[in-house]
Amino acid sequence: MTSAETRRAGMRGIPAGVWVLGFVSLLMDVSSETIHAILPIYLVTAFAAPAVAVGVIEGIAEATASITKVFSGALSDWLGKRKFLAALGYGLAAFTKPVFPLADSIGWLVVARFVDRIGKGIRGAPRDALVADIAPPEVRGASYGLRQALDTVGAFLGPLIAVVLMWLTADNFTFVFWIAVIPAFASFALIAFAVREPDRPAELRRVRAPLSRAELSRLGPAYWLVVAVAAVFTLARFSEAFLILRALSVGLPIWLAPVVMVVMNVVYALAAYPAGALSDRVDRVTLLVVGLGLLIAADLVLGLVPTIAGVGIGVVFWGLHMGFTQGLLATLVADAAPAELRGTAFGVFNLVAGGMLLFASVIAGGIWDIVGPGGTFLAGAGFAAFALAGLLVIRGRLVAARTSMRERG
Repeated sequence: MTSAETRRAGMRGIPAGVWVLGFVSLLMDVSSETIHAILPIYLVTAFAAPAVAVGVIEGIAEATASITKVFSGALSDWLGKRKFLAALGYGLAAFTKPVFPLADSIGWLVVARFVDRIGKGIRGAPRDALVADIAPPEVRGASYGLRQALDTVGAFLGPLIAVVLMWLTADNFTFVFWIAVIPAFASFALIAFAVREPDRPAELRRVRAPLSRAELSRLGPAYWLVVAVAAVFTLARFSEAFLILRALSVGLPIWLAPVVMVVMNVVYALAAYPAGALSDRVDRVTLLVVGLGLLIAADLVLGLVPTIAGVGIGVVFWGLHMGFTQGLLATLVADAAPAELRGTAFGVFNLVAGGMLLFASVIAGGIWDIVGPGGTFLAGAGFAAFALAGLLVIRGRLVAARTSMRERG
């Protein structure tokens, strides 16, 4: 099939392996988000954990995932294999899920959450690199967009399932936790038995020390430019928890607060694939500029329109921004990084993004306490505008780098 024919095929041109990886992500996200939607409440009500303990547990868990991604990505480059590590990460997360309903102390819950995030860290970079290995370059953007869209469907189905089951069972946490075990094991089974990793090209260079200075320098200036742009605009894309807090600050009832995340993730899921597919036909950097513009619009509306309707519009813009940027950034990393170092490239990228997101959320919280909700989002708009200016300056170099990588295959 020629490149033109593949593009016309749309979703049909995306390899089956990418579809399966998308459903693997969807099922695991349904499981994880069903648990995570009610875990903080469970910790506070069943074990009398203070709110600060919940924050510390979540912070440590996410930091662990980010750090683990670097080493798992590098290891996948060293081994020359992706699927084993991706399956290991999903398996670790699946076999951890039964601990949540069986735990009789807060200590066991902390261990389960910690190991679950280690599993996420192990699978993240190898899975993202595996998508690039499976998908031909002409549908790479669509492939990342599809996987991200399916992943995000799980992100909003999980909380919805949790809310419905909690209502039907009169707040039976244990029952909900057990139900969440089912999609986790289905996810592991899918990647273990339904994903075939392509053979490593014989001409591909072997990587002996992926995290060495020499190998990191091989990632090239275009890759580091993508990382730098992502790091700066992550300062504007602080934790989505602030979207919920903003909704509460304008009068949304507490019981409706989860709807904010559902709306955001629905828009995100709907936008991710079209944006990814479009990036295979037009300049990817142009779409990233559009994504940053959507983030600025979201921040401005959330900062300047303190009403429920204003928050609703801002959340929709935020979801569109996520759809236009998250899969696209992954595609740009795959475009810029040498094939033999894609695992390391995704690992480093995720570490930087995770660290900046934590830093951004701390800054946002400080501004919130000092200036108020409006000031937080206006500051976010400022950071996004700064990132946009930087992106426009280096746009030509990113486009040239992508062209060079495509010419080299």
